[in-house]
Order: sequence, then structure tokens, then C-alpha cells
Amino acid sequence: MPDIHYLTAEGMEKLKKELDYLVSVERPAISKQIGEARDKGDLSENAEYDAAREAQGMCELKISKLKDLIANAKIIDESKVGTDKVQLLNKVKLQNLGNNSIMEFTIVAESEANIAQGKLASSTPIAKAILGKKKGDVVEARVPNGIIKLKVLEISI
Repeated sequence: MPDIHYLTAEGMEKLKKELDYLVSVERPAISKQIGEARDKGDLSENAEYDAAREAQGMCELKISKLKDLIANAKIIDESKVGTDKVQLLNKVKLQNLGNNSIMEFTIVAESEANIAQGKLASSTPIAKAILGKKKGDVVEARVPNGIIKLKVLEISI
């Protein structure tokens, strides 16, 4: 059974636009590059041809992954997101009990993550540790430089 990918409507639209761009712009441009490189003669020593074929492979892989994401996506109804426990699309305020720093971010799907915008992927160690927790709960998250203790201070939408 394929993995379900939870997305916001905005996240789904972004994925569809990226897929459309790859299929309608990127793929034809790469095909043109391959054709031009092929016209230059001997393919066995043609670096341009090899590079274009590599780019084609990467493009097709991206297209395949996006199609899979979209096909297995479930749009989250933002109006039904609660604040009784941490879940996708919640804005969460945490206190690092080791250094008393405060962190605040929104838990989002992998494809929508952007730490600069305060959007943390649900697959990260911190998000995994706090998903399903309630306000006041203390959790331990295993991060690359060790284990940190976090207290859930606020859960909002």
C-alpha cells in the first residue's frame, strides 16, 4: 500500500504547478538538448549528450515522484484541525528545557517544509516527538547532536 501524503490545498497546488512546469517546459527543453547533441556526431565521446541524458533521467525521476505524491495525497481540511493535541498544520510553541530557548513553528508535510518560514516537516525528529502530545507535555527528541527535552507550551492553528 502506498504512503499517504498529507497536504494543504496550497501545497497540492504547488506540486501540480511544479509537475506541469517539468512536463511542459523542462522535459521538451531537455529533449531539444539531446537532439542538438546527437546532431554533433559521435555519441561515445559526446559530453553534451551524456549531460543531457543525465538531466533527462533526473527530470523523469522528479516527474515520477511528483505524480506519486499527487496520486497518494490527502488534502487536509484546515477547518477540522484541532488544538487539543499536536497535529499537522498546528502552530506549536515549544520550550527547550536544556537552554530555556523558545521555538515556534507550524507542522507541515515534507513537501511544504521551509524552516525559514517556520514550517517544520512532520518527518523531522522534533515533529515526530511532539505529534499527538498535549499542552504541558514534556518530550524527548533525538536530534543529530543528542537528545533534547522539549515542553509543549502552546498549540494553535
